[in-house]
Amino acid sequence: MANERIKDAKALIDGKRWEFAYYAAGYAVECALKSCLLARMIYTGWIFDDNVKKVDDCRTHDFLKLIQIAGLRDELNTALKTSLAAGDEFVRNWDTVNLWRVTSRYEPCTEADAKKLYAAISDDPHGVLKWIQKYW
Repeated sequence: MANERIKDAKALIDGKRWEFAYYAAGYAVECALKSCLLARMIYTGWIFDDNVKKVDDCRTHDFLKLIQIAGLRDELNTALKTSLAAGDEFVRNWDTVNLWRVTSRYEPCTEADAKKLYAAISDDPHGVLKWIQKYW
């Protein structure tokens, strides 16, 4: 689903539909992180552990909360530190992506903002989606 949403974002950018392109691009990241949650559930059975977050906690749209629940906080910190040492590309991309909110679908958006978010997510090899795909 994440790959389909990023394709949707590209089609919307090509159609000059900036607001929804921005939203769809961010939604691709949310879908990707929720795929990581599903993978964690499948491989570890953590959902059955009473000491772990409840399923309702997974219904968030907050990327940092999803990363925490998916157990990817250390991986994100490592990626950010590595990026800082190598030119900041992933750090810049993450900072751009982390500004997205589910409510962005109700807000105006410029062409520059939509293209910047799309690039931060889809960049190869430093895009946020590329990083998330390692963990699903």
